[in-house]
Amino acid sequence: LALLFAVMAFFGLQNSWVPFAFLTGGFFSGLAGFFGMKTATYASARTANAVRRSLNSGLQIAFRSGAVMGLVVVGLALLDISAWYLILDHFVEDADAGHKLIMITTTMLTFGMGASTQALFARVGGGIYTKAADVGADLVGKVEASIPEDDPRNPATIADNVGDNVGDVAGMGADLYESYCGSILSTAALGASAFIMVPSMQKNAVFAPMIIAAIGVFLSILGIFLVRTKENASVKELMASLNRGVNVSAVLIAGSTFAILYLLGFSNWVGLSFSVIAGLLAGIVIGQGTEYFTSPSYKPTRGIANSAQTGPATVIISGMGTGFVSTVVPVVTIVLAIVISYLSAIRFDVQNMVSAGNLSMGLYGIAIAAVGMLSTLGITLATDAYGPIADNAGGNAEMSGLEPEVRKRTDALDALGNTTAATGKGFAIGSAALTGLALLASYMEEIRIGMLRLGNDVLEFANGDTVEVAKASFVDFMNYYQVTLMNPKVLSGIFLGSMMAFLFCGLTMNAVGRAAQKMVEEVRRQFREIKGIMTGETTPDYARCVEISTKGAQREMLLPSLLAIIIPILTGLIFGVSGVMGLLAGGLGAGFVLAVFMANSGGAWDNAKKYIEEGHLGGKGSVAHKATVVGDTVGDPFKDTSGPSLNILIKLMSMVAIVMAGLTAAWSLL
Repeated sequence: LALLFAVMAFFGLQNSWVPFAFLTGGFFSGLAGFFGMKTATYASARTANAVRRSLNSGLQIAFRSGAVMGLVVVGLALLDISAWYLILDHFVEDADAGHKLIMITTTMLTFGMGASTQALFARVGGGIYTKAADVGADLVGKVEASIPEDDPRNPATIADNVGDNVGDVAGMGADLYESYCGSILSTAALGASAFIMVPSMQKNAVFAPMIIAAIGVFLSILGIFLVRTKENASVKELMASLNRGVNVSAVLIAGSTFAILYLLGFSNWVGLSFSVIAGLLAGIVIGQGTEYFTSPSYKPTRGIANSAQTGPATVIISGMGTGFVSTVVPVVTIVLAIVISYLSAIRFDVQNMVSAGNLSMGLYGIAIAAVGMLSTLGITLATDAYGPIADNAGGNAEMSGLEPEVRKRTDALDALGNTTAATGKGFAIGSAALTGLALLASYMEEIRIGMLRLGNDVLEFANGDTVEVAKASFVDFMNYYQVTLMNPKVLSGIFLGSMMAFLFCGLTMNAVGRAAQKMVEEVRRQFREIKGIMTGETTPDYARCVEISTKGAQREMLLPSLLAIIIPILTGLIFGVSGVMGLLAGGLGAGFVLAVFMANSGGAWDNAKKYIEEGHLGGKGSVAHKATVVGDTVGDPFKDTSGPSLNILIKLMSMVAIVMAGLTAAWSLL
């Protein structure tokens, strides 16, 4: 890809800095994942040991170790953004200062392509790896052999524990790193465009999202130190202790935003502050809604557990029903966040909502709402990375034969981890939706730069009117390219984008199925051929299972990854700019709702199983328990592979379109 961008730069279709920016985006995303996995690996053993002293000790070590991932992600993202701004500010020469800032911000936006590509590999590859191992370990170990979870006699146990780190630490980190960078950079690009006629404010509009994000890092650290709990706390009480840290950080960031935007000199600093708060509140509401539909403390998940008494079929039906219903909360929340942030940014001028000036300002408001949602990422990602650390701590306790009280405490931390993992996925999906919308708006800015680079200085309309490309508004570009629902190219793009969400899910689900099938066969073979595994006299061949997961993930991720990159390019070459806008809109709408459904139904199935394992409805080994294990096994690729991968698809298609905007502006078939 870097070579492709270099060729495009050579022919004047792309900025010459893009290949280097692409590589740094991918490098820093991968580096964040490396640090996160390294920390999580060490922390799981320390957590298992700390739990021997008290539940609070284990919680603090697991959570603060997860915070390493959160703070590394935001730190490296801001470092990369700041470094590239300084480099481009020094090297981009243009007589028009306002135009220079647009050039800088749109070039910076393209390095998100590197982060997107890395996130795709980490999320899709990591998801296939972890779920192949998980399904194999559950189906053969727990259902067929009736041995406990994380039992060292299960050949797939080590691969399963490794997979938790690959998918839930590196994968989630790369996903949110991409959203974090994308939201800041798209806001900066839209700010440079919205304030091009107000030169004194243009630079402040570019810096505002970076400053809000930077303040958010410090306030997230404060929230991290507020997380503590009492001994023998329930899952609800443990969740409350985590929410306390997140909510305090969010309140402080909301208050700080008013001061930041006032000091930066925005005339509508109050309205833009409410846009940020809309994003912050949306993140919290989506998290709470996800918790309600996936936590065993509430009716939906308990209903799934009750349905298990009549077999696995009713578990699957009730789980899917719960997943479909659960889409209401995040979708309505995102709609409200979009409307409130847009109207706040334009001072509630409803009569002229889509006038040229208001549209640019409103889109800036939506983009800065995405920054607001992600400003607490330092602590919200800590709650996500905490999950696999607690899970692996339980595995360590089981495999090392620690006393039952230790396992009981790690189970409490693990149950909390399942809920935080579900709420974290909801947060990641919501942030992907807002970021995707901001990137969709930023695409037109890239088209502007692409046209200028090709020497097309004037937009010529069918009625003979002309507008300078450098001064054209968002509305001018929409009219020029006829981006309306009555344009068949736009409609074709919408259908293709919607199809991509389902195709991507199908490919990743089948990938997990094929890899899991090989894992199941291998685990069965070892139980059958290696004597003494069940009695504990012989050690299983763990390395063989790890190898199957690794090779399966590497092989199976290629097709969905290539499609996510190729389809936006082909759409641009065939249908042009209007077709790409339709593709991105269709992918955003369908991908967002489908991702919520898959993540929540998978999380509900998982926690229904945990609810029965706590001793309800017959407990472990009962008919109801075996039915929920089947539901959980079906839900594994839902919540950990296909669902989260849709976040990447939404943003990656936008990033590919943005990077290829110069090519699309230069030529299309229709």
